Amino acid sequence: MDERVAELVLRAVEQVPWGRVVSYGDLAHMIGIGPRRVGAVMSRDGAGVTWWRVTNAAGDLPPDLLDEARPHWLEEGIGLKQSGRGCRIAEHRADLAALERRWRLAAADLLEEGPEPGE
Repeated sequence: MDERVAELVLRAVEQVPWGRVVSYGDLAHMIGIGPRRVGAVMSRDGAGVTWWRVTNAAGDLPPDLLDEARPHWLEEGIGLKQSGRGCRIAEHRADLAALERRWRLAAADLLEEGPEPGE
């Protein structure tokens, strides 16, 4: 996997504010790649960032990560679904326009290197 793309994804995750979440698709749209690629980066390299702030479009995580994410969500005030299988993403989604502005600043050095990943 392209290390530049991985770094773009990780820098985007680092910009998600405390108490907010985004979906793989939200990040994918912002960066210009597919959601599965975001998921692959998170699976491989996401342990060092606030990975619990990135879920699928329904606010869910794989079962093996859910138990680890719950304490983070509770600490940050991110509400859980009644089912307990994920977070209430609609209520806690980050402001995507503000997130993209912060990400573009944080990734400016990488974005200067050439076209965005999907171009």
